[in-house]
Amino acid sequence: MYSYPDASSVVAALRPDESVTLIRPHAAQRAARFFAEKFPGKSLYAVKANPSPDLLQILWESGITHFDVASIGEVRLVRQVLPQATLCFMHPVKSERTIAEAYFQHGVRTFSLDTHEELAKIARATKNADDLELCVRIRVSSEHAKLSLAAKFGAEPEDVASLLMATRQLADGLGICFHVGSQAMTPQAYADAMEYVRAAILEASVTVDIVDIGGGFPSVYPGMEPPALESYFKIIDDTFEDLPISYSAELWCEPGRAICAEYASLIVKVEKRRGSELYINDGAYGALFDAAHVAWRFPVERLSESQDTDTTDKTAFSFYGPTCDDLDHMAGPFLLPDNIAADDYIEIGMLGAYGCAMRTGFNGIQTGETVIVEDQPMATLYDAMPANDANVLPFAAKA
Repeated sequence: MYSYPDASSVVAALRPDESVTLIRPHAAQRAARFFAEKFPGKSLYAVKANPSPDLLQILWESGITHFDVASIGEVRLVRQVLPQATLCFMHPVKSERTIAEAYFQHGVRTFSLDTHEELAKIARATKNADDLELCVRIRVSSEHAKLSLAAKFGAEPEDVASLLMATRQLADGLGICFHVGSQAMTPQAYADAMEYVRAAILEASVTVDIVDIGGGFPSVYPGMEPPALESYFKIIDDTFEDLPISYSAELWCEPGRAICAEYASLIVKVEKRRGSELYINDGAYGALFDAAHVAWRFPVERLSESQDTDTTDKTAFSFYGPTCDDLDHMAGPFLLPDNIAADDYIEIGMLGAYGCAMRTGFNGIQTGETVIVEDQPMATLYDAMPANDANVLPFAAKA
């Protein structure tokens, strides 16, 4: 894999007609070390956010040893790439065949569930194993998050106590887990959710060994500038310490976006301008799914080979992607120089989370090269930590 100083250098060298993915291994290293060193518990990387084998290897070498897997495909992938990793199957709905393969072939011992039916399924599939860590997922509010995850999963309030008691009978380790939603913009989201956990423990009168607060940790996007992650960690730690649990209980989290968003960005080429609409060579069926379908705004910058600062006034643009589908539209607004035109190039940042994971080959359109760049991401939550240190080799040096 080739390495370049920055995005403008990539444009100067390649003049690409297809979109180009830029990866920043040093940014992923920094984010992983931040969670490994500063979160007051155990961090499980949520593989669905970006399942790149290269990224998984970087995270492992940077201190992330536990992985939140949500399908048998993710189980197989992580086990192949990282044979020593600890895998936690945190999707609450699974087939018996999937559970059995995860348990007997891949060594998975941690599963989540949100119904009595799923608990019975796990018992049958594992032949009533006595070494299971089972986490009951409860439903909490997503009111503080930009994307809700409150509708699909989570035990109904009237079922939580009986489900915890039943799970305690089967589990070697009993956990409670929840998810406050994606891109939680205030630490209060976790404080509120911990109140649900407290009430559930008191009602069920069970000994809880694990409290898994899920994901939801934010990254930085235009119009979404969250507080420092340390403020999230503090309120999580404080509320965890106040729960009616044993002194040996573990605190877990499942960061996805916050670890990998800064890992990747995208170079696209402007193929046509129509007023305030730019036709580009990636889109809703490529890395910009979220920009199209949930109106996510990503940072953008016109690339200049000269490295000169662009002082042209900015205009709000929308994007059309390269397919023939009207739905291939990203409303933005994306602020770019007013004089941008066909054949110009744009870097779109913070696409390491979900952007890289959700691409398709619809309409025969594929992403072009992937290259390493050595500069800093377009936005970061990790200014206080160095991108590299003497103990973590740059990814490019290992290739």
